[in-house]
Amino acid sequence: MQINLSDKIFNVITDIVSEKKAACYVIGGYVRDHLLGRPSKDIDFVVAGSGIELAKQVASRLGKKVKVNVFKNFGTAMIKYRDYELEFVGARKESYARNSRKPIVENGTIEEDQKRRDFTINALAVSLNPENFGELIDPFNGLEDLKNKIIRTPLDPGTTYSDDPLRMMRAIRFAVQLNFSVEEYSLKAIFENRERVKIISGERVIDELNKIMATHKPSQGYRLLDKTGLLEIILPELHAMKGVDVKEGKGHKDNFYHSLQVLDNIAAKTDNIWLKWAALLHDVGKPPTKYYDPQTGWTFHGHDYLGSKMIPSVFRRLKLPLGPNLQYVQKLVKLHLRPIALIDEDVTDSAVRRLLFEAGDDIDDLMTLCEADITSKNDAKVRQYLSNFKLVRKKLVEIEEKDHIRNFQPPVDGEIIMKTFGIQPCKEVGVIKNIIKEAILDGKISNNYDEAFDLMLNTGKELGLKPVS
Repeated sequence: MQINLSDKIFNVITDIVSEKKAACYVIGGYVRDHLLGRPSKDIDFVVAGSGIELAKQVASRLGKKVKVNVFKNFGTAMIKYRDYELEFVGARKESYARNSRKPIVENGTIEEDQKRRDFTINALAVSLNPENFGELIDPFNGLEDLKNKIIRTPLDPGTTYSDDPLRMMRAIRFAVQLNFSVEEYSLKAIFENRERVKIISGERVIDELNKIMATHKPSQGYRLLDKTGLLEIILPELHAMKGVDVKEGKGHKDNFYHSLQVLDNIAAKTDNIWLKWAALLHDVGKPPTKYYDPQTGWTFHGHDYLGSKMIPSVFRRLKLPLGPNLQYVQKLVKLHLRPIALIDEDVTDSAVRRLLFEAGDDIDDLMTLCEADITSKNDAKVRQYLSNFKLVRKKLVEIEEKDHIRNFQPPVDGEIIMKTFGIQPCKEVGVIKNIIKEAILDGKISNNYDEAFDLMLNTGKELGLKPVS
């Protein structure tokens, strides 16, 4: 089969290998995506010889401003050219030690290089050699697997996944990204080698999880992680949510599958990966708070608060960032039940103000999460909940327009308090600031300087403080 490679870069390489009597092939993801009609700007070239030397020759032909980044330890070189990232490597063969996923690498042929690839669809190569330019080299029927939408390993799957267990994560990620199925023997081999995932660095695991999160239906990835036994190892908190307990004829929903549905609902609305993480983990506090009451049935009281406390340990273990993104996910998990309480007609403005104050700029994302949290199969019930949340959104807008509470700072700060009473930082300063904040949130005073200053003076007097003249 002939593949049409029309870009200038391919002709440049063909001219060089023709002159040098070398051999070069495009291999891997670019070939796969080209055949699938997917755009790709990363091109891998495998060379019979030195990839670094070929990269330098290609760069010199492309112009003086084209630079080569050489990675001697890996025997690779990279060129950034126009919108492309071009990577060159010599053909190689690999062998593995049991306690590491880092291979022992030796020079090899194009056939040996294709054998070391993770999946048949990534072992596809196209010749850039003059005698057979554009010819597809497909020793493992990768083209057929592309047509049948199957993820399959070129060699024995048990050996492939044991040698490099990151491939287990990649198999699942590619299946979700491409909407493919993982071949039956591969699924069995992943399950049998699932413990090997423990030798992969947290950074590599989270990189694959985040790529799953970035898809349009990430639940498929977590279902496969669960089916292959990887989920219990990687995210035991999520695995613990599986299953339904029944007592005296009363059961509860399966919180694992519910969370996956919430995740997909969010993925349909936004690419915000941290909102997706909040969706996946919003009920993570349910297993440890589950309790059966003979009168009311199953309860999960406080799961929002406990769940938010569990998030940092999940982030640390998965090597997720511990800064603002962690705080954002914690906040949404902690607050995800609050908006539903604002549905009642007689809810106070104070309750709305407090939610606006606590959620700040994330209030819209919180409401999106709450709406995604409606997973009932009863269409009438879903419509009613969504209608209720529209009313909540309306209340939030009305209060914000009136009181300007979102991200507000009390109009009288600690500097003003200390200057007014001639005091240094002390407990009384904090007490006065908190009383002013609470008074604004409760609607006892307006969010303006004059009313806040008067309250400061009165509070200071009660605390035995006198203004300095």
